[in-house]
Amino acid sequence: MFRLGYNTNGFAHHRLADAIAIIGQLEYDCVAITLDHGALDPWDPSLDQQLRDVKRQLDHLGLSCVIETGARFLLNPWEKHEPTLLSDGDGKRFQRMEFLKRVVDIAVELDAAAVSFWSGAKPENVEKDLAWKWLVDGCRQLSNYASDKGMPLGFEPEPGMFIETLTDFKRLKTRVGNSVFQLTLDVGHALITEPISVAECIRQYRADIINIHLEDMKKDRHNHLFFGDGEVDFLSVFQALQEINYSGPVCVELSRHSHQAVETARSAKTFLSEYLQFSISDSDTSSPRCRLGA
Repeated sequence: MFRLGYNTNGFAHHRLADAIAIIGQLEYDCVAITLDHGALDPWDPSLDQQLRDVKRQLDHLGLSCVIETGARFLLNPWEKHEPTLLSDGDGKRFQRMEFLKRVVDIAVELDAAAVSFWSGAKPENVEKDLAWKWLVDGCRQLSNYASDKGMPLGFEPEPGMFIETLTDFKRLKTRVGNSVFQLTLDVGHALITEPISVAECIRQYRADIINIHLEDMKKDRHNHLFFGDGEVDFLSVFQALQEINYSGPVCVELSRHSHQAVETARSAKTFLSEYLQFSISDSDTSSPRCRLGA
């Protein structure tokens, strides 16, 4: 069964150790660690000690982890999510690549399930064909590096970014040509961008999925909502995950709820636990395979 987790970007006002402790005590099975200022910053001189402390804490709490790269201003304090692999300027793309390589190294130290990343938006002055070239070259380079380290990559399509649909992802994956390059599927994003249901996306891309982001969303707006406030059919999502025997991370991503992080994480756990129980319709619920997070 998959490992239900919570993303530390939903605990933006907590120390990382406190966020991990709360996530563990709320009986999640996984933590998605978004690297950020004060949260395993790859350029922090004390990083090695932080990694030892976090690894010890994860092991003590029985938590697995996945590493996320969605920090808004970690690389550039002036511009959100910049620079990217599409930025106009070799130095800028190099900066993003060096960051992603350091992230892979961090993930290896923590025995993470995957490193999750995305394309970023295409600058207006960059032609589409050139953006594709830069992105494919960057993803190939990162994939080769991650492959040597034995670390899977989960590429996330996102509305408004250069790669925003699953069709875009499949085209990119084909051009990258490395088996380590896999898919982070965000259920809310799929609701917005895909012509088929989220559950059918899970079925069709079952061979690619290495990581899943979970939140509610409405079809017409890219806004991460609490469960029940949007249009995602979570019963069918969980049924599809069971159908494909998915066993990787499924992590709640509610970064804009950090002001009420503890209550949001607690309520999300309750909501999702109840939905998962309803999704099990033809098996013995006493079996470990059917218990949330087993």
